[in-house]
Amino acid sequence: MSISIQTPTVFDRSHWGRIRLAGADRVRFLHNQTTQNIEQLSAGQGAHTVFVTSTGRTIDLATTYALPEALLIVVSPGMTQQIYDWMDRYIFFSDQVTLSDESEQTFLFTLLGEGVDQIMTAIGAGDLVGQAHFTHRRIPLSSITGDIPETGDIPEQVGSDLSDLSDLSDIAVAVGSDLAIAGYSLWGAKAQAQSVWQALLAAGANPGSAEQWEALRIQQGRPMPGQELTDDDNPLEAGLWHSISFEKGCYIGQETIARLNTYQGVKKRLWGFVFHGNSAEHLQPGAPISLAGTKIGSLTSLNRSETGWLGLGYLRTKAGGAGLSVVIEDKNGNPVTAEAIALPFIRHEYYTAAEKS
Repeated sequence: MSISIQTPTVFDRSHWGRIRLAGADRVRFLHNQTTQNIEQLSAGQGAHTVFVTSTGRTIDLATTYALPEALLIVVSPGMTQQIYDWMDRYIFFSDQVTLSDESEQTFLFTLLGEGVDQIMTAIGAGDLVGQAHFTHRRIPLSSITGDIPETGDIPEQVGSDLSDLSDLSDIAVAVGSDLAIAGYSLWGAKAQAQSVWQALLAAGANPGSAEQWEALRIQQGRPMPGQELTDDDNPLEAGLWHSISFEKGCYIGQETIARLNTYQGVKKRLWGFVFHGNSAEHLQPGAPISLAGTKIGSLTSLNRSETGWLGLGYLRTKAGGAGLSVVIEDKNGNPVTAEAIALPFIRHEYYTAAEKS
């Protein structure tokens, strides 16, 4: 089941955390802390990476942008302090690494849907159209804002202090929506937020809601902490293969993850689920998923969109995957039939040396 964004839509993601790593050892440090090959990133590039425990269990899926003199890490809502503290505990006296939480001082918007390329051109970032995912650069605030009419309501969390715009730096624009949907992300100083938001609306974007984002997240299959990413899950089970380097050296949790791939030992996998009509209205995350009377997994997320009910959940690998018809028990004890489907954000193929670029 697909959710179509037929018009450019901007989402305020300022409640997602933003942590800056600076210092001469920042790249080596994050490279050793997470699953991705951070050392391969040049300034202006980025990647998804996963924070995992020493036993390979998931903590969070993050987006990392390589800046000229720092790394910016975007983490999930509610995870900023945990990720900050996790990294801080591994910084030793000799490490030239500093952490700063910039979440309260900055904004983060994501623009996606049909027509977003035209908006990028309109705000002076047309050269990013067609570039690789995570490619980013800074553009002058004036090229975005220009003469802005008052248009549209602005979310409460968007900053409104515009008294010092003339002294503010440029904003950053990156290719990618953090979903498997074409789009762009913009961030900058909080005092710029309201004028940038209004400029995007004036250029033709519509404001998106938290409910829309959640429906898109589930439809795409992007896992979130506390739901699909817990201490019971590893990133291979969550389908985050694109966020893991199997060619880099040691990092926290590396041994477990490498072994699971080498011996093809992933015991469960994340899938999407589609339902028919209102059959899912009494379901709740955590509900058991069964096949022929045997529990084979559990539901992790559920959302009702304009096109129907969508869910995420884990299934035992041996039970099957896409196309499998299963039964999920609702809160009243009633069986609800659902079908497992593949999702664009995640994959479930084991890594082989032939994939090395």
